[in-house]
Amino acid sequence: MRPLALTLGDPAGIGPEVVLKALAHGDWSRRCWIIGNRQVLQDTYEHLKEQTPLADPAQLLILDLPTVSFVSGQHQPASGDASFRYLQAALALTRAGETRAIVTAPISKSAWHMAGHCYPGQTEVLAGDHSDYGMFFVARSPYTGWCWRMLLATTHIPLAQVPVVLNAPLVRRKLDLLVRTLKQTFGLSAPHLSVPGLNPHSGEDGQLGTEERDWLRPLLREYPQVKGPVPPDTLWVSAGQAWLDPRARAPDGYLALYHDQGLIPLKMLAFDQAVNMTVGLPFLRTSPDHGTAFDIVGQGIAREASLLEALHWADVLTTGS
Repeated sequence: MRPLALTLGDPAGIGPEVVLKALAHGDWSRRCWIIGNRQVLQDTYEHLKEQTPLADPAQLLILDLPTVSFVSGQHQPASGDASFRYLQAALALTRAGETRAIVTAPISKSAWHMAGHCYPGQTEVLAGDHSDYGMFFVARSPYTGWCWRMLLATTHIPLAQVPVVLNAPLVRRKLDLLVRTLKQTFGLSAPHLSVPGLNPHSGEDGQLGTEERDWLRPLLREYPQVKGPVPPDTLWVSAGQAWLDPRARAPDGYLALYHDQGLIPLKMLAFDQAVNMTVGLPFLRTSPDHGTAFDIVGQGIAREASLLEALHWADVLTTGS
């Protein structure tokens, strides 16, 4: 079976640590092709091997890419450029059929920009010329087994731009993508969805905003399987109940209208379980839902749980088992 392409992310962040920690579990070390720099991994291994279980870099399949020296724990052009090149190499391998999916450790967007790579994030690089793609999150509850599935209508844009960018055609495209992903990737033949409003109380009939009244509510009437617009402050109650109570019922999927509307509740309950997926492309990409955590680099306390989940979902969704 073809391996998974696993990038190191920003080498000045916790990526090298969580990669070595994750690959120390089970047989993941034999199922991944590491895209990064062997010396970075070796240095991390030597620094932390006495205090935590780590995979030995000598036993790993590594695409060893030259990396300019950098300072750990800092945003800087050198590590930003390295992480960008790691992602490009993983993308090339996957497009060539050498690897079956891409799993990415976290990058620093500001370090990318410092290095001249002015993309909003890894999702946009992977999308390339594709327009019908999305940032999707999945998390399985360790308490009930319920699966939280959520697509973002808008991604890495300033909050002030959200009401400018959001419109009926965009939300229709994202709803269609969400339905298609739930059917084709997750095998749900008739998924039920929930969509929040943009404004408090979903606009309160135009008193607190007009987007719901003017175009969102009429649009959602086209989708009989969709409940919404649900007031944003109550939308996630069903998810919280299903996460903790096996008797609770919740939708099969959610469409959040902007980044923090979806990710604050998700990370509050499922920080170690949540996985970021890029959907709508010819290949699958997953990633942990946390960042580079420059403030704890080298301390051996970074948790690998979300990266393990990213590996799990990439494996399951490309093998069907």
